Amino acid sequence: MNPTYVASLDKVASIGAKERAELARVTDLFAFRSNSYYLSLIDWEDTKDPIRRLIIPSLEELEPWGHLDPSSEHRYTRAPGLQHKYRETALLLVSDLCGGLCRYCFRKRLFIRDAREVNKDISEGLAYIRDHPEINNVLLTGGDPLTLKTDQLLDTVRQLRDIDHVGIIRIGTKMLAYNPYRVINDPGLLDMIRKYSHDQKRIYIMAQFNHPRELTDAARQAVSLLQDAGAIIMNQTPLLRDVNDSPGVLAGLFNRLASIGVHPYYVFQCRPTTGNRPFAVPVEESYRIFEQARSVCSGLAKRARFVISHATGKIEVVGKTGEFTYFKYNQAANPEDRGRFMVYKSNPDAYWFDDYTDLVDEGRVKGSSGPVQAA
Repeated sequence: MNPTYVASLDKVASIGAKERAELARVTDLFAFRSNSYYLSLIDWEDTKDPIRRLIIPSLEELEPWGHLDPSSEHRYTRAPGLQHKYRETALLLVSDLCGGLCRYCFRKRLFIRDAREVNKDISEGLAYIRDHPEINNVLLTGGDPLTLKTDQLLDTVRQLRDIDHVGIIRIGTKMLAYNPYRVINDPGLLDMIRKYSHDQKRIYIMAQFNHPRELTDAARQAVSLLQDAGAIIMNQTPLLRDVNDSPGVLAGLFNRLASIGVHPYYVFQCRPTTGNRPFAVPVEESYRIFEQARSVCSGLAKRARFVISHATGKIEVVGKTGEFTYFKYNQAANPEDRGRFMVYKSNPDAYWFDDYTDLVDEGRVKGSSGPVQAA
């Protein structure tokens, strides 16, 4: 099967002319892209179908909310197409295209502003990585790296493997959900994995399955082929309203992933990006759903962590009592914040870490190195 890509709602026969005309107000702002395979997963009789919600625009996206760079990624750009936020990790934005455009995308600015942050010439980014021996892992992202031709991706991976201090290469992709035939139909991609993912230095595929129904026979076949070639596959997903915001659905996702050898990694708080209001769930509600889902999973399926990918670092929500919510930095842009444990009064209306405190300033959280209690 070779799915056909669709970049206009006019090509989606299951959407009527009246609805297409209404949704033009949305697609004028936030682009639409999908393909025949992914659209075939939608139950068009169900107006609340979660796959439809993930890919088909809705008028709710026009609600004013958030901003285009909620995690302040621009702060950490060190070379064209390269971000260096955490000491050991560099991000290379290698593609300005995706297999489908997620309606909840936190980088939709790339598709609004002609992807000025993506640089197809990554030579400066690679030079930066060579000059920084503290970087031991590199994430290829964008956009989706698997939209690149395999020869292009191979060239990038080869150059990274020539840098001795880079042990881990990660490829962030939703293509296993959007178009698993990208893997199934390309033996060259699997040959590249076999060559450059070995017992000393692995390639990790950072997949993004948001709902159990995305784990089709084809998706599982693509996963198996990559695993057989030597890749380690992790999964991360935001927690999304009316998609996976029930403990049963999220637990089903965790359990099905674990059963095929895919490691549940991060569950993200939905970022307050412009257009994302319909997908947002308050932090404390998200945490409750996450913990209820984990409670009915095996140990192997419950390894995910619930985090806020904040401008200052990856902040894990680690606990909740009646009065307080507890946070810990898993990673931080400022080394002094690493491992920092923080306590704030409960705020059921909080959608982002900033809603708990005004102590965020200049890329770090002010306060003592011990627990922080906010009044």
